[in-house]
Amino acid sequence: MKAVVLAGGYATRMWPITKHRPKMFLPIGESTVVDRIFAELEADDRIEEVYVSTNERFAPDFEAHLADSEFDKPRLSIEETTEEDDKFGVVGALAQLIDRENVDDDLLIIAGDNLISFDVPDFLDYFEERDAPTLAAYDVGSREKAKSYGLVDLEDDRVVDFQEKPDDPKSTLVSIACYAFPRESLDLLPTYLEDGNNPDEPGWFVQWLQNRETTYAYTFEDAWFDIGTPESYLDAVAWHLDGESRVADSATLEGATIGENVHVMDGVTLEETALEHTIIFPGATVRNGDIRRSIIDQGTHIEDLDLAGALIGAHTTITNGSPQ
Repeated sequence: MKAVVLAGGYATRMWPITKHRPKMFLPIGESTVVDRIFAELEADDRIEEVYVSTNERFAPDFEAHLADSEFDKPRLSIEETTEEDDKFGVVGALAQLIDRENVDDDLLIIAGDNLISFDVPDFLDYFEERDAPTLAAYDVGSREKAKSYGLVDLEDDRVVDFQEKPDDPKSTLVSIACYAFPRESLDLLPTYLEDGNNPDEPGWFVQWLQNRETTYAYTFEDAWFDIGTPESYLDAVAWHLDGESRVADSATLEGATIGENVHVMDGVTLEETALEHTIIFPGATVRNGDIRRSIIDQGTHIEDLDLAGALIGAHTTITNGSPQ
């Protein structure tokens, strides 16, 4: 089978830190969001090839990233867009990729900003046993959160109803943008699009498909993070660190207090500063600060400032609360 890693989004909710970098490259410990996925796909012999579906703007970033990586399977398949308003929608872009790459195999589709706690090979085992469209589902524990995803209704493990982004969700079990489709099911994509159905999220296609073909859900517990907001990224890093903190050997700390779930990267300077649940990118300097649940991008210089829930873009200078 083949795999598609969806990496074409512009992550506007996370600007400025994702304005000039794909959010899939955000670090999670020693790795990145997307490299965790690549590693699992690389190790599974059933996956012959991995198509990385991205846009024209970020294609050079992915080319450089893959050239420096240890992975052999991933290769780019570029969607001809350079900004959010040009996008074809995920389903539309997926149909184009299948046609462009002449995909004629079973297909695993996974969002490149998914941080998941289950092993992808376990999901593929489940799919192979059923030989039918299969999605991964997770209980988000909140009906308010469920409004943002595809709601899954099951009888045993069979999907009997699917509602994409419901206004009034009846449960909290949602689809997490990890799907496996037999080749025959993919043949229905052109019909779906030609009939004028929604070309955006894959959930709309699943909602349509499960009325035509038996569809199954692989449910899992532990953790899942859709890294689409600063808050979800901070939560994902906190889950990975599990209360510990990670400080690069090349960082300089003088009078710094490092609390829980802090990631300080290479070349950072901290003086008389307290950190809690915070990520600081390479080369940043923070003096006389109290920083909590914040993300400080690379090369930033901050002095005499307390921050909570802040997102500071690269190479910003703020002293005494005033940007320079």
